[in-house]
Amino acid sequence: MSFVDGLRCRECGRSYPAEALHVCEFCFGPLEVAYDYDAIATAVTRRSIAAGPPTIWRYAALLPAEPTGAVDLGAGWTPLVRADRLAAELGLGELWIKNDTMNPTGSFKDRVTSVALTKARELGFKVAACASTGNLANSVAAHAARAGMRSYVFIPSDLEQQKVVTTAVYGTTLVAIDGTYDDVNRLCAELTSEHPTWAFVNVNVRTYYAEGSKTLAFEVAEQLGWRAPDHVVVPIASGSQLTKIHKGFQELHRVGLLDDPSATRVSGAQAAGCAPVAAAFAEGHDFVRPVRPATIAKSLAIGNPADGPYALDAVRATGGSIGAVSDDEIVEGIRLLARTEGIFAETAGGVTVATLARLAADGVVRRDERVVAFITGNGLKTLDAVAGVVGPTATIKPTLEAFAAAVDTEGPTP
Repeated sequence: MSFVDGLRCRECGRSYPAEALHVCEFCFGPLEVAYDYDAIATAVTRRSIAAGPPTIWRYAALLPAEPTGAVDLGAGWTPLVRADRLAAELGLGELWIKNDTMNPTGSFKDRVTSVALTKARELGFKVAACASTGNLANSVAAHAARAGMRSYVFIPSDLEQQKVVTTAVYGTTLVAIDGTYDDVNRLCAELTSEHPTWAFVNVNVRTYYAEGSKTLAFEVAEQLGWRAPDHVVVPIASGSQLTKIHKGFQELHRVGLLDDPSATRVSGAQAAGCAPVAAAFAEGHDFVRPVRPATIAKSLAIGNPADGPYALDAVRATGGSIGAVSDDEIVEGIRLLARTEGIFAETAGGVTVATLARLAADGVVRRDERVVAFITGNGLKTLDAVAGVVGPTATIKPTLEAFAAAVDTEGPTP
């Protein structure tokens, strides 16, 4: 049963039907899904959620698409890992890692894609499409294959080869564009007008697509025993994920699944080579000035982030912060997480860990807080980022003498 009331403009508040719309025709503000929260509160309990599937669809009442016949590869219900060794390194107390590297195609994009394509089929679309920095390309191609939908995926031509291969393997029509992600996205917006029967998940059905990110907040709260964390650190690309995680905690209280109003502080993480939201935060601006990306964190390389102003609002409203870290710090963040917790993150995860380290050192993230850091993609997607700094400890002859000469067996635990 759907509890969607319709769509509502985030700027002027005008209402629209729950159709394939994403921009207000009066003020051109973005549209957001509106729900009947009173009805949800009556229908949903912690017990009913626990009885649901171990996927994002256990939270179907708070999503904009019907779970029956969902385009589903099993996204969600990923591990929330207590990260004591990483916490000790950073001088923190209770630290958790939300490990979304465990999703079907290795990133959190499986959450938003599953919701978007399920809704797209409800609305009658037969073709799936997207603009992507890589992870969404993987996910749309895989989910479209699962659903038997044709798909068209558009990417920057300088994307990591691992992400190119793990998209093309699903049989999609993969189009590489000579330009940045912002160029790719602009082309897809134009193609939406030319091909109105195509569901571009992050353009004409973006309103529904974005709602999938709320499930990260839902799962964290449930996995913490229906408690909200004190502080979360979220990577920023378009800014949508951060705003929806913030919204997710608020919704849980509104429908009675969290006892207390969420006071979760929300902080954001960007790469210094593409940090328009971090710059706006530091300068005290309400607007986000576009930049041209130049960073190894290609999955976050959106120079003109659509939800940047809303991410600023969420961070400021909750008393969080936004940091930006260098490429060298990103690589060190990847290695630190792998060395301490056995989780191999892509460059976006390196951004999150490095920013967490920076915010902890600055006293923004405190030792007395229950902290959750969101790791949103698998390191196998960005091998080039660390290939030059990790490798064999030694190359030896196959003898005990050679091993003894080359390898220190009395050294400290890494």
